[in-house]
Amino acid sequence: MKRPKHRQATKPAGDGAQAAAASPKGPWAEKIGGLLPTVPKRTWWFALLLVTGTIIAYLPVWHAGLIWDDRSLVLDNSLIRRADGLYRFWFSTQPVDYYPMTSTILWVEWRLWGANPMGYHVVNVLLHALSAVLLWRVLQGLKLPGAWLAAAIFAVHPVNVESVAWIAERKNVLAMVFFLLSLLWYLRLDPAPVPDGAAPRDLPAKRRWYWLSLAAFLLALLSKTVVAPMPLVLLGLIWWRQGRVQRRDVWRTLPFFAAAVVVGLISFWFQSHRAIGSDIVRSDSFWARLAGAGWAVCFYLYKAVLPVGLSTIYPRWQIDGGQWWSYVPGLLVVAVLVTCGRYRQSWGKGPFWGLGYFVVMLLPVLGFLDIGFMSMSLVADHWQYFAIIGPISLAAAAIATVCRTLRTRRLSLLLAMAAALLLVLGGLTWRQSTLYADPGTFWRAALAANSHSWQVHNNLGSFLFEQGHIDEAMVHFKRAVEIEPGYARAQYNLAGVLNEKGQVDEAIAHFQRALEIQPDYSMAHYQLGEILRQKGRLDEAIAHFKRAVEIRPDYAEAHNGLGVALLRKGQVDEAITHLQKALEVQPNRAEDHNNLAGVLWQKGRVQEAIMHYQRALAIRPDYALAHHNLGKLLQQEGRVQEAVAHYQKALEIQPGFAAARGSLAWVFATSPQASLRDGARAVALAQEAVRVSGDGNPMLIATLAAAYAEAKQYPLAVETARRALQLANAQNRAALAKGVQAQIALYQSDFPYRDTGRAGN
Repeated sequence: MKRPKHRQATKPAGDGAQAAAASPKGPWAEKIGGLLPTVPKRTWWFALLLVTGTIIAYLPVWHAGLIWDDRSLVLDNSLIRRADGLYRFWFSTQPVDYYPMTSTILWVEWRLWGANPMGYHVVNVLLHALSAVLLWRVLQGLKLPGAWLAAAIFAVHPVNVESVAWIAERKNVLAMVFFLLSLLWYLRLDPAPVPDGAAPRDLPAKRRWYWLSLAAFLLALLSKTVVAPMPLVLLGLIWWRQGRVQRRDVWRTLPFFAAAVVVGLISFWFQSHRAIGSDIVRSDSFWARLAGAGWAVCFYLYKAVLPVGLSTIYPRWQIDGGQWWSYVPGLLVVAVLVTCGRYRQSWGKGPFWGLGYFVVMLLPVLGFLDIGFMSMSLVADHWQYFAIIGPISLAAAAIATVCRTLRTRRLSLLLAMAAALLLVLGGLTWRQSTLYADPGTFWRAALAANSHSWQVHNNLGSFLFEQGHIDEAMVHFKRAVEIEPGYARAQYNLAGVLNEKGQVDEAIAHFQRALEIQPDYSMAHYQLGEILRQKGRLDEAIAHFKRAVEIRPDYAEAHNGLGVALLRKGQVDEAITHLQKALEVQPNRAEDHNNLAGVLWQKGRVQEAIMHYQRALAIRPDYALAHHNLGKLLQQEGRVQEAVAHYQKALEIQPGFAAARGSLAWVFATSPQASLRDGARAVALAQEAVRVSGDGNPMLIATLAAAYAEAKQYPLAVETARRALQLANAQNRAALAKGVQAQIALYQSDFPYRDTGRAGN
């Protein structure tokens, strides 16, 4: 068989994508050397293929929902919705984490697709696809064999699903884009090794790549600080290309180290003071953490090689730093690195660089620094998103190197094996992506993988509770508390379910238990305050509300609850202060406008009260209680027809609203305006109001008596009014009793009652 002629390369393809020099190995070898010809005009074809393959593998994600903290990050994040949110992300301590670049992107996206999760998922997938393309270009720039295969494996590796399918991990995929851009531009700074004795290539024309690389690294840090070890990676790249690191190389990376330290310290402060606060993440010793670091490296390498049994929350290891065998995994890692380093001039160079990169990029998540998630698990798939590039590149290079040594007739078989590998990985990624369809699917899958996780039981219970499956939710909350009695969140959630089921005393006990575990648990203080207020224990309720707003000064619900409790204690001015504070924090809460309006009405500030009732209805037109309250105020002001319209609207929204029926019946029975009176309608409305509310409301029964009088049924009016008087006296409602006595006298004289100044019930 006649061998084809070999093409002679005439010039490099360009920075980061140099064409391979001509060799006598034929076109098959040309393909396997980089496993794709590096002719520039074909570059975009492979990039398109890589993006398409990524999109196909992640198709289930496009229709996925919001899971875990996606809602708090996007839907319930007030900073995302605020017009001044960008300023607060960059220049305030309000965010939980300092990832201002990621927050900026989400702030923009909220204005594009709001609460629709599809937009956020699509952006995540496309950012991951872009990273795969950039990785290919970086590895090409390093002249790594099998660069295309490494990029393809990275694109469809199942371990990466957690970073791509989880909206909250936008910080990962965004930081990866800037991370790879920084590497790519740094490689363009010196596109080839500098010979000994040659002048450095820091010419003005090249310096732009340096500053672009530094800027991209800074943006990566501001997206997620986990990229902080990248300056060490830069030195590793220099060593890979030149065989050594010179002093000028170290000097050139100093600004990168400085940026990593500064942004890293800021991020550490946010993680310690905002994300973690007073929570105890880990109480183990340094030696246990050192041993655990070795476990983590081996775990991540295992999942990179065999990505099965993936879980959102892996079982949390209990590592005894006093046992010698706890250090075996770490010692094995060190032994492998030392051995590869010993033979770095021959076969060990690639493994030393690949595994060294892997360990370096894992440094921030190996447990030497506390991360909030470590209270649940010491490892997570999304923590090796950056590190996994090392073993993937090493495996791809090994495959490409083996291919170079084989005869042509075997190459098609090996290519088929590579294709099969990508299909298997892509299939696993597709399957893993389906688990992000909705919170129920997500947490049930997590429970199947880790049935002893109290966090998973708690989170599945929270989802079931939101869906109205109260009893099933209680089962999971109780299981969470059984597994870990010291888990404050599960105690809090169990208390909420018990309260929902009317088991108030048990609920109080679990709220108190949550506060024993976590004394600064602001939500538990608020919810306990609400229960105590409803039970009439106002002093205790006020104490808990005040503690809640001390812990979280911007806690709108707690300010509102405190305002209502203070109002019931007669401390009206202080109540107004807290109700106004609630509206300053969350100006679009209709309930708070309604509550503040009621207090202002008591203080005689009628026009302000009307304005807040109207604001409540502008925010929530179907707010029946606000319609009723505004109707009562308008009736008091003599605007009776407007009042009737609001009473009727309240009943249209909530037909079983007894108070609204009673108020409307009172107008039809007692209005001085003859055109508004209608005895028959008044009787029907009042009878229904009494039936719905029960026979214990003296005001509604007095309204029914007035309706009978307007309908000329005076004996029945007297009898009903006497029943209302008896109830009013029994309930110590002296003012009402006095009014009813006067009405009885009228009914006994066959006169109906006319209300010339009363607002109704």
